[in-house]
Amino acid sequence: MKPSFAQLRRLLYVTACASALCASAWAQDPAAADLLAAQQAVERADRADADQYAPDTMALARQQLEQAQRAAGDRRQRKQAPLLAQRAAVDADLARARSEEAVAQATLAQRKAEVERLQRQLATGEARR
Repeated sequence: MKPSFAQLRRLLYVTACASALCASAWAQDPAAADLLAAQQAVERADRADADQYAPDTMALARQQLEQAQRAAGDRRQRKQAPLLAQRAAVDADLARARSEEAVAQATLAQRKAEVERLQRQLATGEARR
């Protein structure tokens, strides 16, 4: 059975209503957007192996994210949640940047070693054999 235009219209209407509800929920709770951004920043840092290259900063970001989530759920601390979430996002971004820097430095050291090896081969004439 082919979907009719009326069914598609109904689906579009439901989608629009759901989007409006989500937008109004975020408008009522400004910490929600900050919490989502912090969660995404922690996930990006995790994918960049920040636990290996910046474990202290990554642990701090996770701790601050947990604090922000708890604060968002507590009526008395709700005002602190956006600040805590922003701090978590910044620390997660720092951990990701340090991780990417460490990977880049390791790659650079590898390339330098390869260049030195090739220069030695050229100097000694090994490559001609």
